[in-house]
Amino acid sequence: MADAGHGLELTKVVSLLGAAVVAVPLFRRLGLGSVLGYLAAGLAIGPFGLELFTDPLAILHVAELGVVMFLFVIGLEMKPSHLWSLRRSIFGLGTLQIAVCALAMTAVMLALGFSLRVGFIGALGFVLTSTAIVMQVLAERGDIALPGGQRIIAILLFEDLLIVPLLIMVAFMAHSEVDADAPPRWQSALIAVGTLVGLVAAGLWLLNPMFRVLARSRAREVMTAAALLVVLGAAALMEVGGLSMAMGAFVAGVLLSGSSFRHQIEADIEPFRGILLGLFFLSVGMALDLAVVADSWRLLLVAVPALMVAKATCIYLVARRLGTDNAEALDRAVVMAQGGEFAFVLYSAAAAGGVIDGPSNARFTAMVVLSMALTPLAMIAARRLIRAPAPSLDGIEEASGLSGSVLLIGFGRFGQIVSQALLARDVDVTIIDHSVDRIRNAERFGFKIYYGDGTRLDVLKAAGADKVRAICICVDGAGDADRIVELARSEFPQARLLVRAYDRVHSIRLIREGVDYQVRATFESAVVFGGATLRELGVPPEEADEICADVRRRDAERLELQVAGDIFSGQALLTGNAPGAPEPTPLVEPRRESQPLSDETAAVTADKPPPT
Repeated sequence: MADAGHGLELTKVVSLLGAAVVAVPLFRRLGLGSVLGYLAAGLAIGPFGLELFTDPLAILHVAELGVVMFLFVIGLEMKPSHLWSLRRSIFGLGTLQIAVCALAMTAVMLALGFSLRVGFIGALGFVLTSTAIVMQVLAERGDIALPGGQRIIAILLFEDLLIVPLLIMVAFMAHSEVDADAPPRWQSALIAVGTLVGLVAAGLWLLNPMFRVLARSRAREVMTAAALLVVLGAAALMEVGGLSMAMGAFVAGVLLSGSSFRHQIEADIEPFRGILLGLFFLSVGMALDLAVVADSWRLLLVAVPALMVAKATCIYLVARRLGTDNAEALDRAVVMAQGGEFAFVLYSAAAAGGVIDGPSNARFTAMVVLSMALTPLAMIAARRLIRAPAPSLDGIEEASGLSGSVLLIGFGRFGQIVSQALLARDVDVTIIDHSVDRIRNAERFGFKIYYGDGTRLDVLKAAGADKVRAICICVDGAGDADRIVELARSEFPQARLLVRAYDRVHSIRLIREGVDYQVRATFESAVVFGGATLRELGVPPEEADEICADVRRRDAERLELQVAGDIFSGQALLTGNAPGAPEPTPLVEPRRESQPLSDETAAVTADKPPPT
């Protein structure tokens, strides 16, 4: 972009933010994920859409800092000892996967008509998985800390290390003669090692003392500036040494992983990381040259799926060969099937050195961008086609021929607390739940839980619902609770029904269904919390208890009015003012003059110390 060196114009900054704000929520609501939303938004405002930007590579260079900061945050979560435990995955699994994928995709490139030299470079670029996309997916799913996520991260780290020898290899393959003024390769390698050693030394002996001094200043903005300085300084140092900026940031994060300032640094970096990572995806979307796609659509239509399938197949086979279970291998294959952002660097270097020509560079870049765009769609298709394996019921006893005084359905947090009161009174309770993990965890604490889906009539009969005196429905979802209530009222009329309500609307529905007792899961705890807050403010305990009792009474009155009404607007649900119903009591009665705040309470609310 012409004015990239002078900063983006305000209107262009607004267009970037506006495109992201519109596209990302829309795509997430459609179930397509935020990455595809960013890519589509970038395509819409880029040089091949509305033409608000003419040089996406200028933005891409800035946006790469988002990937840099992402890897810094990941490094903060990895202590050196943990990283050392992943060495087999990094160098063993990573090496095998890269080698197999490179051979397979080179064969695909040859089959597509490329020469061996050009096809090999195209395949190597596609081997390098997108760190940004994969890490975003792992973060959204909460899989970063899981063993499967850690193995994927190990492979990504190896690929980040691989970019350096790949660029050296491209330099050897280049047609052009080596610049006489350029330093010899041994000197470049020595510089790279020196910068890495310098970064490690700074991390071990400089960073923690620096943050300790800055923390004493109690200047939040200075701590934020220092966190950015560490990330960007490490990235810049690695770039000077000819290494990956992202790798430098990751190493800096690992060195700070044991620091007492780790959480503060992560909190300071997070806003910048999120914005720049989104900007990176926007710029990738802008980089998709629609003219190249139009000219080479037949090639791209075959090449992109072929390369993705070949890479995914190789990843799956390598994972299975090394003992990974089928579900994790399939997931890794789909998530890592795309090309990566380092491919742009490799292709540009190859084009500059004459290893590949300009049209090939454009086609390879389009292949990588299209594979990035197809990854969210491939993941959605994989989730629908590949069913999760049924949980093993080894050691789990299913509900059959049971009997007791009470049947408790659902042993989540709510059900666990309910069961304590019943078991303390030696009530004969039969508990069923459909979560195998929850049942196994409960058994470790001495609870006997039976496996069964409470929404099925046959399971309820097997659990003895036709003989119990009460059925406690403690499931999480309102829909499941309603289904169980419907079955219990029609099939087990002898049992009293006590139900956990999801919210106020659900409470109204349960009351109309005629259950014997219902309670909103959060209502009573919130009332108790409010009473405790009053007491902390100096309100006498008797008065606080009286206020809480009054809140309960007024809530019951509003609930009764709402149940009596036939039509409920949003306002009516809040106030209980249903059409034709009498005016309800207010939510909170105005404080009477005879009930002044105590001196202690007045002092707290006035932000002054209480009198002594």
